[in-house]
Amino acid sequence: MKKGPEDIFRKHGGQLRMSKASHATCFIRSGIRGPEQVSRGIYRLVELPPISDPDLVTVSLRFPNAVICLISALAYHDITTQIPHAVSVAVPRNSRVPSLYYPPIQAHRFSNKAYNSGTEVHLIDGVSVQIYSPEKTLANCSNTMLWSGFFTSSLNPLTLNDLFLKAL
Repeated sequence: MKKGPEDIFRKHGGQLRMSKASHATCFIRSGIRGPEQVSRGIYRLVELPPISDPDLVTVSLRFPNAVICLISALAYHDITTQIPHAVSVAVPRNSRVPSLYYPPIQAHRFSNKAYNSGTEVHLIDGVSVQIYSPEKTLANCSNTMLWSGFFTSSLNPLTLNDLFLKAL
């Protein structure tokens, strides 16, 4: 039996890049009960519940090799009280820097060794999102504290205490 466009979307967690949805193009263009545009080239089924973290999901779908880092990773792990104004992503030093109108992105180039260490994959609304571990994120933030404008007052002391106790 031939799979319909809705089956293709469901197979990918209800969200899909257009490059992976060539079979679903007529479904999207028809305007009949179906996907909504989340961002340029990113669509999701209308009947799904709202996305819990739309910025991280959109960035992850558009740039699968980017890793969420710094303030965005702190916010995801509930280690900061600061609300990120842009999604901070890490890319290898020799790769192309991602560019996206919305959500805004702040890209950071890491050496291959730094880029590959401490990465965790989290499933957010059926989408795999690469995010640095809390420990790696704190180390990265302490290294970039002076030039990035990051202040320790924005860290959540209760979460930090839990991390330090876990490390002991």
